[in-house]
Parts: sequence; structure tokens; C-alpha cells
Amino acid sequence: MASLTLLPESSPRLVGIARLAAQGESVREGHDIEYFTLPVRSLLNRCVSRRQMPFTWTINPYRGCEFACKYCYARYTHEFMEMRDGVEFEQKIYAKQHAADLLRQELRRVKTGEQIAIGTATDPYQPIEKKLEITRAILQEFSRHAGLDLGIVTKSAMIARDIDLLKEISQQNRITVNFTVTTVDPELARILEPRAPRPDLRLQALCKLRDAGIRAGVICAPVLPGISDAPRQLEAVVRGAAEAKASHIHANPLFLKPCSAAVFLPFLKENFPELVPDYEKRFKDRAFLPTAYRKRISELFAQFRATYRIQRDSGWQHETRQQGGGEQLALFG
Repeated sequence: MASLTLLPESSPRLVGIARLAAQGESVREGHDIEYFTLPVRSLLNRCVSRRQMPFTWTINPYRGCEFACKYCYARYTHEFMEMRDGVEFEQKIYAKQHAADLLRQELRRVKTGEQIAIGTATDPYQPIEKKLEITRAILQEFSRHAGLDLGIVTKSAMIARDIDLLKEISQQNRITVNFTVTTVDPELARILEPRAPRPDLRLQALCKLRDAGIRAGVICAPVLPGISDAPRQLEAVVRGAAEAKASHIHANPLFLKPCSAAVFLPFLKENFPELVPDYEKRFKDRAFLPTAYRKRISELFAQFRATYRIQRDSGWQHETRQQGGGEQLALFG
């Protein structure tokens, strides 16, 4: 393992998570991606977003995500480590050290009925997990407890590796797995999510979980205007989820934080230039799409769920908030 890299004396004084990140040791490198250890003091984070969330606590075993989804809303989390270039979110991945040990100490803070979400800002099953097994260690700790309400969000088929633990956890706890599927078109998925597993592999993993008796479904997110929001495209996602025996499905339209827009809009100009004026108009001075758009997507999914006899409820007691008169599912922080 590489030695620590010391900051030059002229560098600004770093504090908090930025200082810890600067102290991280290199784990390995691969196709323009660097991996570092992150000596954090806490794993379980109380959700303090101004948005109403369906969970009280969040766990992200990693900071940054190799999947490089062009629309990723979570790029802002690297700014806490004084990394202002949004692309660094997918190039510098930090693995949290001693995660299971920290969780063991912190679970006493969780009260009955409080939900814990795993993977709200970074995928817990991105490629480095195969080597480090931090997420698996976290699940092993959960398997020793009872009465917890847990949710996992992932784009990865790797979660099927942990079916044994998921089954064990479900015996004494409530656990729901949510697979993010933006599109079932593999070519479009490769453009939008360059290093994420193919959608069909995610749905195959979903089916394996369902066959094992684990509650699992699909989040169709984000729905992208002019790119993935045609009725036939959305219906294909619902149909695929139903064929994979998904327990539920719901959708979230795109929202763009400034740090995300800095990556997404140049991508749009390169791949969908005809859509640039529309996006600039839709997202001018706002991060969320207009009420009418969200309402249309909500109504379409209601129709498709009825057709394919699939639920909306993810198993989390999710809350919604009103934005300009329209419903916005607040699943992510």
C-alpha cells in the first residue's frame, strides 16, 4: 500500500472530512480512477436535509462512485472534501475504514421505527466492493440485530453475492432492496451510465433476490426529458420489472444541482445537442422540473403499474413533499 502523500506547506489548511480525505492512502488505480482509504469517525449519519426524507439515517460505505452516471445528483458530496470539479466524484473513490466496527458502536442511536438507507449518495456495490467487501461487512453487522428497518439502493448485480446475508437479516428485520433502472435500452444505458452494470443484469439480480424471498423492486430514476421519458420507454421499464417479479416500482424525474449540471449539460451538448435549448429553459433558475411534467410521469406510472399489477410502495414509509403543487418523491438526499 502506498505511503501517505503530504500536503505542501503552501496548501490551505483543511478541516473535517477534507482533512481526513487528504490523509487517505492509495488502495489501487484503474482506468483513470484512484481509490483511497478514508479514516472516518462515524458511519451512521442522521439525515438533516431540508427535504422530507423517507429515512432517518443514511450509510454510504464509499465516497464517490465509479459508475460515472452523467446525471448523478450526488457529485456535490465531494465538495465537502474541497473537490470542486464534479468529475472527481467518479475519479477519486474513498473507502471508509472500520465501517462495521463503527456501525456496531453507533446502532444504539437508532430508535424503533427509524429507517436506515444504504447507498443514498454512492453505490454500495460499485466495483471496488468486490475487493474490499465493506458493504458485506456492514450487512454482517446488521445480521446480528433485530427490529431494524433497512433499505438499499444500487445499480449493481453484485448484490446477489450477499443473498445469504440479506435472507438472514430479513428474518428479524425489515429490509428492502431498490434497483435503479433508468432505461432497459442497453445502448442508451451505456451512454448515460458508462460503467454501471447493464440494465438486464440488474433485473436478473432482482429476480434472484425475489426468488430468495427478499423484498426488492425498481426505482426508474431519473426520468430524462426527451431521452428516456417516452411512454414506450417507461412502459418497457415497468414491464421488465414485472417480469423480474419486482415487488414495487416508482419513478423520479431528473433534478439538477449546479455541480451535476456542470457535468450533465456538456454531456447533453455532445450527445443530444437538439435538447439543449429545452433543458436550459426547463432548468433555468431551478433544480426541479415543472409540476406539469412530474404530474404526467406520475400518471403514466400509475397506468403502467395497474396494467402490470405491480405496487408503487417501496416498503419504506416514504414521504412526499409539495413543489409548486406537484408531488415529488423525496428518496435521495
